[in-house]
Amino acid sequence: MADQLFLSYWLRNYSDATMLRNYEKLLRLFPFSRLANQPSTFKIMAVDPTEPVVAEIPYPPPVPIDDVLAVAKDFQNVDASYRLETWWDLWLYEGEWKLAPARVALCCFGPEFNQSPSAVPRALDVPRTSVLAFPGPDEDAAIGCALEIEFGIDANFLPQPDLPDSPHMIESNIKSLLKLVHDLDDALPVETRRLWSESGENFAEKLHQALTAVSE
Repeated sequence: MADQLFLSYWLRNYSDATMLRNYEKLLRLFPFSRLANQPSTFKIMAVDPTEPVVAEIPYPPPVPIDDVLAVAKDFQNVDASYRLETWWDLWLYEGEWKLAPARVALCCFGPEFNQSPSAVPRALDVPRTSVLAFPGPDEDAAIGCALEIEFGIDANFLPQPDLPDSPHMIESNIKSLLKLVHDLDDALPVETRRLWSESGENFAEKLHQALTAVSE
């Protein structure tokens, strides 16, 4: 069963004064879809995820990053969160392999935004030398990540033995994911990051097992 895949960042010296600067780095580095004709949606929430959305603005492609940031600054607050639901291009299988827009959400959490404890990853840590994840924060700190990307189902990044040419096409998706991780690592004051799936499984380990099974 496919899990949802997330990339979470904890940043050094993170505060309400720095959060939108870091969010801007994420937005400007993200490879938005060149194929999508559907709108993206920018949402702002306050206090916690159960509260009503404060603002919700659709944007036709291409995403106007400056406009998104201007709205975010108008609602800048220590307990606010910002979510851009948008698209990037991946190889997807629908009867045949096609490069197509895939849903993704780019999120920023104010230091006092109450993130849901149910979203806390329970993945096993992997060594810092891994390209996929640094050792995770301690259990208490795990709730308070600064930036997060929701990638959709992890099956888009795992070889599927029952699909033709799956290892080659999925390899391209993995390269896109890893390039984004590297670019963000270079641009952000990273304290910790974790690539995890909602089941709590270590995605690096899950990927290794899938690649091993395909190669056998």
